[in-house]
Amino acid sequence: MQITAPCVVSLTWTLCNAQNQPLDELAEPVEFFYGGDDLLPKVEEALAGATAGHEADLHLEPEHAFGEYRSELVCFEARALFPESVEPGMQFEGLPPGSVTPDMPADAIYTVTEVYPEHVVLDGNHPLAGMALRLHLKVRDVREATAEELAAGTLGGSGLTVLDAAPRGTTRH
Repeated sequence: MQITAPCVVSLTWTLCNAQNQPLDELAEPVEFFYGGDDLLPKVEEALAGATAGHEADLHLEPEHAFGEYRSELVCFEARALFPESVEPGMQFEGLPPGSVTPDMPADAIYTVTEVYPEHVVLDGNHPLAGMALRLHLKVRDVREATAEELAAGTLGGSGLTVLDAAPRGTTRH
């Protein structure tokens, strides 16, 4: 079966930075909804018309992947607003209750980058924002989407977020 919207594609990939240093490997095939919200537009473009066994090497500039790094998405919040166990790398959907930081997106996923006695530094950028990326992907299978998948426009729930470029609160790979 050829990849045409809408369908479900099963992929594996290796993701590297511009210097070819590995960032992520999807060794076991995972299914994604093609023609919906699951894949980056440049990935969909590279897969159009392909069949199982197809391989592609992509170079993604930040504007085609996770966007430019935006310093205005970094903020400081009072340490008291977080659980005692807060540590760098933890992620929170939205700012904590009691936040006093104005003009920050309420639906962003914020990553804790630093923890100090009086405050916590949160970053609303995707961890790969501002980076050019190299992606080697392989199509393992292609199938028709089910009625439920068509209605949802996503398979969602794969648990993978490294290629998440969708607006916060949604998942895209």
